[in-house]
Amino acid sequence: MSWKDQILKFCSEAEFFPGAKPHEIKQAEAELGVVLPEDLASLLQESNGVEGEYGLGLIWPLERIVRENKEFREYPDFPELYMPFDHLLFFADAGNGDQFAYPIQAGEIRRLDVFVWNHEEDSRTCCAPSLSAYLERWLTGELLL
Repeated sequence: MSWKDQILKFCSEAEFFPGAKPHEIKQAEAELGVVLPEDLASLLQESNGVEGEYGLGLIWPLERIVRENKEFREYPDFPELYMPFDHLLFFADAGNGDQFAYPIQAGEIRRLDVFVWNHEEDSRTCCAPSLSAYLERWLTGELLL
């Protein structure tokens, strides 16, 4: 089943975009210093970002993935407010300031679990065992923040 089919099963209002090209993914990986998980890369090749109901960023486009991660890692005030962000790869947001991310361990994404970063508590909690499960849980309302 394609990513589009899986998402449309739970969100008929989802909006898809032209897919990212392999060289664009490689460029993003180089800028971020980490190889994207295969499931995220394949979804981005199918649709470079996915918007849900009310424009919610279910999956950010590559440009935003790069921009947001660089901002979180480089913003000068964040070290005083939050734990470091260099061990997370953000790829979506909840629309309330919380962000969804993969964990980065020793410079690699070794676990395919999806974590949610709570911006008020600075907590990082596993919310799904995979990208597919994150999408299903988020779109069905099972995942509550």
